[in-house]
Amino acid sequence: MNTKIYVGNLPFQTTEPDLKTHFSQAGDVVSVKILKDHQTGHSRGFAFVEMSTRREAQKAISMLNKRGFMEKELLVKEARVRPGFRGRRY
Repeated sequence: MNTKIYVGNLPFQTTEPDLKTHFSQAGDVVSVKILKDHQTGHSRGFAFVEMSTRREAQKAISMLNKRGFMEKELLVKEARVRPGFRGRRY
């Protein structure tokens, strides 16, 4: 079962391939999504990384949380679903 990870404090110049390469140290990365501002198209400074197993996700969290990445310290934790949140419709 795939597990999503929240990644905060991203440098604004980070690309999805950069993040995929970085998280591949911990295991198989299924997907990476950097959230962007709808008006400007610029990064909002956080992303979601989906790992192929819960074990790999936990490994990524323990390996990469509060570690340097492109001169910033990442915040890495398991993503949570907010109760009642259905997402935006575009």
